[in-house]
Amino acid sequence: MLPNRFQETMETSHHNHQNPAFIGDDGRSTASTVVISSNSPVPGATAAGRDNADQEAGAGKLSEERATWGKGVEFLMSCIAMSVGLGNVWRFPFTALDNGGGAFLIPYLIVLFLIGKPIYYLEMVIGQFSSRGSVKVFDLCPAMKGVGIGQVVSISMVTTYYVAIMGITLRYLYESFRSPLPWSECRSEWESTCVASSLGNTSKLANNRMDMDMPQQQPVASAELYFLKEVLHEKPDIIDGIGLPNWELVIGLFVAWLCVFLIIRRGVKSSGKASYFLAIFPYVIMGVLLIRAVTLPGAADGILYFIKPQWGKILDPKVWYAAVTQCFYSLSVCFGNIIMYSSFNKFGHNVHRDAAIVTGLDTITSLLAGFTIFGILGHLAHEIGTDDIGTVVKGGAGLAFISYPDAIAKFKQLPQIFSVLFFLMLFVLGIGSNIAMTSCSVTAIRDRFPHFKQWQCSLFIAIISFAIGLMYITPGGQYMLTLVDFFGASMIALVLGIAELYTIGWIYGTDRLCKDIEFMLGRKVGLYWRLCWSIFTPLIMTVILIYFYATYEPLTYNDKIYPGWAYSIGWTITAFGILQLPVWMIVAIVRDPGRTLGEKITGAFTPTKNWGPLDPLLREQYHKEIDNELTPKRGQGVWPAIKQNIFG
Repeated sequence: MLPNRFQETMETSHHNHQNPAFIGDDGRSTASTVVISSNSPVPGATAAGRDNADQEAGAGKLSEERATWGKGVEFLMSCIAMSVGLGNVWRFPFTALDNGGGAFLIPYLIVLFLIGKPIYYLEMVIGQFSSRGSVKVFDLCPAMKGVGIGQVVSISMVTTYYVAIMGITLRYLYESFRSPLPWSECRSEWESTCVASSLGNTSKLANNRMDMDMPQQQPVASAELYFLKEVLHEKPDIIDGIGLPNWELVIGLFVAWLCVFLIIRRGVKSSGKASYFLAIFPYVIMGVLLIRAVTLPGAADGILYFIKPQWGKILDPKVWYAAVTQCFYSLSVCFGNIIMYSSFNKFGHNVHRDAAIVTGLDTITSLLAGFTIFGILGHLAHEIGTDDIGTVVKGGAGLAFISYPDAIAKFKQLPQIFSVLFFLMLFVLGIGSNIAMTSCSVTAIRDRFPHFKQWQCSLFIAIISFAIGLMYITPGGQYMLTLVDFFGASMIALVLGIAELYTIGWIYGTDRLCKDIEFMLGRKVGLYWRLCWSIFTPLIMTVILIYFYATYEPLTYNDKIYPGWAYSIGWTITAFGILQLPVWMIVAIVRDPGRTLGEKITGAFTPTKNWGPLDPLLREQYHKEIDNELTPKRGQGVWPAIKQNIFG
């Protein structure tokens, strides 16, 4: 358990004072040494209207009424529920397997140290310091507001297909109560090349049947045919359209969105309470599955197969690229979610501790999931008499809905129990992540339109996203899911994430960020954080982006090229997200009250007058201190400025 209250004394090299902002998780101030009359005018607050008159209407009321987490532990649990998701369970183990097994862990841990952890802490800090959502937080540099808006566009698109996956998961959860499991046996209407998943070695039996009966056709396990023919009703291509939604999956999609809406309808007051269950329950199930998996015959062989290093791959650029992307999406950095969640914290909450806990736990969870999965697959290999575990594995969505069900169908005793536990765990993990994504969009809208009530905004987004999500549960839905994931998530997030890092690290300034942390948390910022925020993290991300475009190949699904109209939709989505950056930069420059173009540009890249802590008394003290501390080396040239930004 986290302590209900904490109190520290902040000492800086320039000032010796006690931080008046320390507020415990119970919401009470633990120290206050600011001697300012509550009736005295606040210069920072009165100057705000000149810069953002059109944006700040009603913001004073919003500031007073902005919700906060009931307890600090709710924030931690919500971050765990958000970051520990489907990527840990189905993506990490097989990304590691495809990229050198145990050798992949070395690049992954290095990337986590240089990219994942620094960005996570960075986003926690700026969200909590400003009490602003992922769009309004760019009051720190109004010209880069497009970064926040583009990230909301991206996360909104991810939300639509993420819940569609939850709808499919509910379908499997419902079917898991049947005996026998419906995907364990072949059906008469399926093609004659079907091999029952309940029989031992699916691939071996399939190959034998192929040799004996019909060598010109590739046999398929019943679990795969069930997914493609009974659940998705998948089409061979989408040249003539994607078809109509499957009504059974529509029900699952509706239930999934209903769960999300009910949890977020009251904001952090309701989602904070749900976070205990969403964060802890998956670990209970994972623990049960792990204990069972490691006690199965052959499990040790599967785990060894998972962690055994293939040292020849450690210098392969593709392995490092895979490590970065896995870390990037597993932690949900650069999507705005972390900024949004931390904006509801009490000022002074120990986010340094929380960032370390979440990033460490995310990695541990990925490893535990790998041990569980490969323990089960090792047992499967033992049962069917093969040493090549890779032959019974199918990645991506097929891993959750084909490979796992195929393996579970081979269990001799009560496979239904394992199936129910597995798909219940997937559903809870997915809902936890999706609550953060949807809340990010809701917060962005409510920060701009404060009179829009929480439940109204949540319902509006749920209805719109449900309607869009119908696209993913059609016969051509997996084609569209892959398309939107690539063009709407990967490409947009990478570009805007880099823009966010350079904005905070160099335009706003690493040194100023560190001063903000000292003011808020009362702790000096170490050289590791300074070097990562100013040099290593943005540089590595830039290299990854260059590598991404240098190795770009047209997107395919199951080795099939998309029709031209699909690529047009994809690039339009990408352009819509990335173009938010220059469009809002121009808007900020035009709106700035400066008299000359130079003044307007300078003003657009300078924090607004009301930037800083939400409390006006703290904000006044903050502005006095920050002006004194950032002044010394201004105007002394480029190199002194760079040195000050990096080293302070």
